[in-house]
Formats: sequence, C-alpha cells, structure tokens
Amino acid sequence: MEDKKIALLLSGGVDSAVALHELCAQGCRPDCFYIKIGPEEDEEWDCSSEEDMEMATALAARYGCRLEVVDCHHEYWDQVTRYTMDKVRAGLTPNPDVMCNRLIKFGAFDEKAGHDYDLIATGHYAQTEVIEGKKWLTTSPDPVKDQTDFLAQIENWQLQKALFPIGHYWKEEVRAIAEREHLINAHRKDSQGICFLGKINYNEYIRRYLGENPGDVTEWETRRLIGKHRGLWFHTIGQRHGLGFGGGPWFVVGKDIDANILYVSKGYNPQQAYKDTFAIHDFHFLTEEVTMSEVTFKIRHTPEFHHAHIEQTGTGSYIVHSDTPLHGVAPGQFCVVYDAQHHRCFGSAEIGISPLTNRDCNLVE
Repeated sequence: MEDKKIALLLSGGVDSAVALHELCAQGCRPDCFYIKIGPEEDEEWDCSSEEDMEMATALAARYGCRLEVVDCHHEYWDQVTRYTMDKVRAGLTPNPDVMCNRLIKFGAFDEKAGHDYDLIATGHYAQTEVIEGKKWLTTSPDPVKDQTDFLAQIENWQLQKALFPIGHYWKEEVRAIAEREHLINAHRKDSQGICFLGKINYNEYIRRYLGENPGDVTEWETRRLIGKHRGLWFHTIGQRHGLGFGGGPWFVVGKDIDANILYVSKGYNPQQAYKDTFAIHDFHFLTEEVTMSEVTFKIRHTPEFHHAHIEQTGTGSYIVHSDTPLHGVAPGQFCVVYDAQHHRCFGSAEIGISPLTNRDCNLVE
C-alpha cells in the first residue's frame, strides 16, 4: 500500500486512532481528515466536538501526518437529514448511519478531496477480500462490532476505495493496541447515537424538523383507544420501550398514516409483533449481481445473523422467508443479505410495506 495515496477519516475516537497506528506501522503516512458535520443550523446543534478535534489533532501530530478539517455540514443536511425526514414522514423507519457512509464518508468527502485518493480508510469493523478477481465486503470476526450492515449501501466504486485497517480485530484487541501504544484516547468511550450527531437524542432530531402531530393510539385487536401519541414518526414497528401506557407491556404493530393512528398490541410476545416473511425492494448489490437463494441476513445492528430462503419477484424485488420469526420487522429498515456462511455481504434492500391485513390501504405494519 505504500505506493497508494491514502486518506484516513480521523474522528477522535479510539477505532480511527488505531487505524492510523496500523497504517503507519505498515510504512504508510496517510493524510488525515476530520469531517465536520451538523444539521441545518449551527446554534446549539453544531455537533462538531472540540474534544474530538483535539484528539484528532494530537494523533495526527504524533504520527507526523497532515490533518485537514472538511466541512460537510450542508451535504449532511441536503442528503442524510433529508432522506431521514422523508422516510419518517412517510411512516417508515430509516437508517441515517447507512446513508451517511454512502453519501458523506465515501461520497461528499471524496468529492471535496477532489477524488485525489486511491483509498479511503476508516475505523469500521469490516473487511474486504478479493475473490476471483473481485473485491467483496466481508464481515469482521467480532460479531458484536461488525459494521458491514452500515456499509451495505455504498456504491461499487466506493467499495473499491474502501480500506478498513482494524477490520480483522476484535474490539478488545483494538483497545489493547491503543493502551499498548499509549494513544491519547485509549480509554475513551465509544460514541453512541446517530452518526455525527453526538449526544443529540434521535427524537429531538426528528422534532426539530418535523415538530409534533398528535394522534390516537389504538389497540390492534379491539380498536380500543389506549391514549395519544405525539407523532407517528417518533415510533417504529416493534417498539416497546418509551410508549408510556399502563397495563402493558405494549408493542407497536402498525401505523395508519392517513388517519394518524398508532396501533399497539398487548403482551410480552404478541403474534402481531413477529414476521417470518417480508418483501424487500430496490436491492443494491455491492460487488456484482448474484443469484440468491439460501442466505443469511440482518434487519438491524445486532450480533445475530438469521437464515432464510429468498425468492426473486421482480427486478430488485425479493421475498425473504426467514427460518425463524423476527420481532419488529419495520418498513424502511434495510435488510442486509450475506452468503449462507455470513461472510460475504451481497448488499441490501429496503423492507417494504407488508401485505395488508385490514381494510385500510394506508396501513404500515
């Protein structure tokens, strides 16, 4: 890699810090970039962290690398935030982190850097592997930290540039390297929440742009009024926590968009909260289009991979038949599909609205 021009996205966190160490240990001297992000206005929503910047500056200086701040503030609002708000307004469950990788980290950044770099390195827990002459996204050995699901919407040309210096490590190994090398952020906690938004609560993020839109909360089976919600966009299919209704537990099982009704079902394991068959559409293949049949998949960021049979129903459209029923299959989420050994990531598609089970044609369930 010494003959490659490498850009490293340095966030100030321990993962990208160890990625920098690994590259330098291999004789590379990447140019480091700190991406500055914030939603539409600055004010208290300016989420660039002084501490992050201080960490990144110290790390780049230690390894003798250049550090540059790249402002992607407007691109984040125009692309990631707009995607998020459009989806939640439609009653769907978006994944901003997935689109942030595609549109910002491997998208807007590359454009602002003038497409000058052969490789873009990040601290993601993922790997790439050349199989029969083609580059594939492959999973990390650490099932808890594996982030291939967050990368499954990047374009093929972005995959060609992607470099993950710590992808072959477990998280505890990364921490151990940081401690051994006395990196300034060796004991810093991992960031939580939406990509680049730091401590901002997701519901506050939504409320900032969409406000509130109160409506009825109704029991699915009986159509009995349970209470009021502040906006369908604050809830997702399968949600249990944060509903605030007595006599539960209650699970969110559906949304009537036009009537602004949130449907819930009572019990610890209501049948309505589980599905073993669902549709996905607009499948995005990472490396190349492949014939898919027996696969593994994820619908959220968890260590577990689920086995399924998948059948094609049209161009980019499939039906997933899971071997086991899944809780909280929410339209708008990404279903990320892997080979049967959950090694190669084929790509991902958005979960569609389920076949209707009542007379209301605007029901999302």
